[in-house]
Amino acid sequence: MQDPAPEGRRVTHRYADPLDAIWLSAARHLGFEVRRAADVYASSDGRGTLTIGTPETLDADDSLAQMILHELCHALVEGPERFAEADWGLDNVTDRHRGREHACLRLQAALADAHGLRDVLAPTTDFRSYYDALPRTCCDPSAGAAPEGAADDEAEALARAGLARAEALGWTPTLERALAATARIVQATRDALEALGPAAQDDARDLPWLFERLAR
Repeated sequence: MQDPAPEGRRVTHRYADPLDAIWLSAARHLGFEVRRAADVYASSDGRGTLTIGTPETLDADDSLAQMILHELCHALVEGPERFAEADWGLDNVTDRHRGREHACLRLQAALADAHGLRDVLAPTTDFRSYYDALPRTCCDPSAGAAPEGAADDEAEALARAGLARAEALGWTPTLERALAATARIVQATRDALEALGPAAQDDARDLPWLFERLAR
């Protein structure tokens, strides 16, 4: 059927990815603006701007939602006194702050677990094996044995402090709304993909859809 619209149709709107919108809104509500750039993976400038890599620079299983959540977890672990420092004052070159990165991942896993989103909102960096090894608990990032043994004691304490800080700063309602909305969208998408079946796969690498891994 021919498109009835005349040639030179004027485009008046643009599509917004639902999960992007949810997490961009959450970040703004907590005082952060997000911009995209092809030359950065993820960074905070210490002045309220989070810079996240553009879609083509991210792995196939990554998302803006996950990246924003990860940066917000860094903010909670480091505390307001580090908000004004670039990259939350962390050393991203050496392993000096490995324990603090582990704490961020524990907090991220705990928040995601409460909504069955552990796999959907998983990091895609070299720390993924650590994240995957964390015990699945009900919003308690300190429970269970640490993947790297006693050396992870610092991460446990920092993650607990970050979780408490979310309450103290009034961030919990915003995070919970964003996570709950994410879970609803992911579940609806998963149901649709299950109905479509294998025919829905259009990637040359034949990768399964990430949303298939939503915890029931």
